[in-house]
Amino acid sequence: MTDLTHDLADRLTRYCAIDSQSDADSPSSPSTEVQLDMQRLLVAELTAMGAEDVTLTEYGAVLATIPGTRAGPTVGFLAHVDTAPQFNATGVKPRIIRGYNGGAITYPDDPALSLTPEAFPYLAEKLGHDIVTASGLTLLGADDKAGVAILMTAAERLLADPSLPRPRLRLAFTPDEEIGRGVDARLPGDLGADFAYTFDGGKLGEIEYETFSADGAVVTIKGVSIHPGYATGKLVNAIHLAAKIIQTLPQVTLTPETTEGREGFIHATDMDGGSSEMRIKFILRDFEREGLEEKGALLRQVCAAVAATEPRADITCTITPQYRNMRYWLESDMTPVELARESARALGLDPVSVPIRGGTDGSRLTEMGIPCPNLFTGMQNIHGPLEWISVQDMEVAMRLCLEIAGRAAKG
Repeated sequence: MTDLTHDLADRLTRYCAIDSQSDADSPSSPSTEVQLDMQRLLVAELTAMGAEDVTLTEYGAVLATIPGTRAGPTVGFLAHVDTAPQFNATGVKPRIIRGYNGGAITYPDDPALSLTPEAFPYLAEKLGHDIVTASGLTLLGADDKAGVAILMTAAERLLADPSLPRPRLRLAFTPDEEIGRGVDARLPGDLGADFAYTFDGGKLGEIEYETFSADGAVVTIKGVSIHPGYATGKLVNAIHLAAKIIQTLPQVTLTPETTEGREGFIHATDMDGGSSEMRIKFILRDFEREGLEEKGALLRQVCAAVAATEPRADITCTITPQYRNMRYWLESDMTPVELARESARALGLDPVSVPIRGGTDGSRLTEMGIPCPNLFTGMQNIHGPLEWISVQDMEVAMRLCLEIAGRAAKG
């Protein structure tokens, strides 16, 4: 390992070992107290390296300034500290496979798991790289602690070397991105950037300026509860009605596992309750506003149709906006995208822009007035036990951050 890759690997493994999972069911901000363990650590490290204006906001974001050495726009760099709630993130044991030999990677805590280049071709391109994974029982958390490690390493180098050209830079480390609550209404004003970038992407060269548009939906089914021994003609079982709703929705189209590319979907994420009352959570996704509205209308129609079969039940469908495709705003001014592309080419990369079948904090920031494309980190197989990342990919992402800063200083 070089000194740089050693620093990146050290930061990543230290950060990933800290539980900072978010919780969509929590009303607090941030949604979990454990995220503040990460944030307080970042405050201490930023302060120690000499960053200015280091702040932990009341909504759980860490902000800091790297003073500029040249004139230019104020540029923001962001990453999120929370890890996805879809899989176990407690007790993460990161490990480094140094000088990857091209074979299958096995997992000490789950021998049945195997990460192979045949199943994941991008891994085959990383021969000789240092690969970081978890131990088999948890996700790794490179989403997005890789982004955190990349920005913290870049910040340390910039602050240690005043000769490196950059305009005023603003760092932001946000909580709750994974549950769609990473951008508090106060963040754009507190960040104070002319434009920004999230480091929350995948393969080398990916510079993303198009995301899903997203809504969340909650369907509540209230039946009629009565002792089952005396239920004839009286009981209305909410579980049965919930099952009808799921069964009536498209099964071979419009689900995540049956769609790809620019196709959107309706995804049932959670179902809980009992015979008297059930709740189903959905996420609705589409790249266009019209498509998103159509999916919401379809969900409402299905709920209404099932409700019509049992007038004694009460079925409600509440749809809440989450974020919108950042393309709607960025396509009118591609300056930050082109700056990132020029910087990537300067590093010998061939920049690629593909629609993200998901969203980032940049989606909300862009909608709220700070253009914010998303840049690669190298993370792969996120939200599950086969998550992995190349430390050498992280190094390239860190150099991209420095290159963008330098080019922004040149105007």
